[in-house]
Amino acid sequence: MAEPARPPGGGGAGGEGLGRSRGGFTSKLHLSADGRCRPLSLIVTPGQRADGTQFIGVLEKIRVPRTGSGRPRKKPARLAADKAYSNGPIRRYLRRRGIRHTIPEKTDSQAARLRKGSRGGRPPGFDAERYKKRNTVERAINRLKHHRAVATRYDKRGYIFLGTATAAAITIWLRT
Repeated sequence: MAEPARPPGGGGAGGEGLGRSRGGFTSKLHLSADGRCRPLSLIVTPGQRADGTQFIGVLEKIRVPRTGSGRPRKKPARLAADKAYSNGPIRRYLRRRGIRHTIPEKTDSQAARLRKGSRGGRPPGFDAERYKKRNTVERAINRLKHHRAVATRYDKRGYIFLGTATAAAITIWLRT
């Protein structure tokens, strides 16, 4: 039986991006950021939603306008992510789109690959120097949280909170 369609905003309390997590009734902002800690795309989900489930949706929303004429850029040149995004479907998606990435391999995945021997394949490429720059997303989130309405989520409606976060992202872009 097919799963019913979820309302926009990731489900939760009526599609408002609210849900239970360890911290209580919360929401989560999933975002991508450029090398200068500026948000490129935002998605609001309930607090219990895992980061890996929103990875493709966040990447699909990236639109960077070109300085001249032409369509906006939709694909990053490189990507750095943490171990939460180290799984087969995400790596296949990045390979299919031709996005070079730096994602460390989980220790359990590494052990499983080594157990298989030569059938386990090669380890994924990993550049430790590029991986050090992955904290730009964390710094972008901190910049967004300088706006009190984003940090505390005063807005009750999910789409209004997304608009508040987008307005904060616009001010970050205007200041840099």
